[in-house]
Amino acid sequence: MPRLFTGLELPPDVAFDLDLMRGGIEGARWVERESFHITLRFIGDIEEGLARELARELQVIEADPFPLRLAGCGVFGGNKPHALFIGVEESEPLRRLQAQQERLCQVLGLPPDGRKFAPHVTLARLKNPDVEALHRFVASHNLYKSRVFEVARFVLFSSRPSRGGGPYAVEDAYEFQAGA
Repeated sequence: MPRLFTGLELPPDVAFDLDLMRGGIEGARWVERESFHITLRFIGDIEEGLARELARELQVIEADPFPLRLAGCGVFGGNKPHALFIGVEESEPLRRLQAQQERLCQVLGLPPDGRKFAPHVTLARLKNPDVEALHRFVASHNLYKSRVFEVARFVLFSSRPSRGGGPYAVEDAYEFQAGA
């Protein structure tokens, strides 16, 4: 059974900028540059037949290319932080794209994603991090903004079941058409 999710790739220069941020927090497992992405819909482990049907049906999703920018820095997990991330500026086209994928997954019989969509790029997974270093990192990167880049496709990723995710493989890519 493949473990699948849809997402957006980052331009190489934006991923390089994020890669330069790595380090300085004990207890952080840093994500490799080639694994940086924005998850749109986590699908999980599904049967091969359903995976093929999903890959086929994702072709019906229509969207125009749209601009996007990464911005800010934060942690997930509150008092027990488990992930360090770079945020994504609010984007209505991004939300529409994610909502289309959510509806499609439910039509195919997948359960609804129980989490609120919070677009981000995971920088590190955390296990008992040095909290002071974590706070310093977030404070020093909180005003981060990437350059604006154009999103012209989304991809279907697969991953091997492993601790912390990655490496990820692109199973299929879905190009946007202007005027969709």
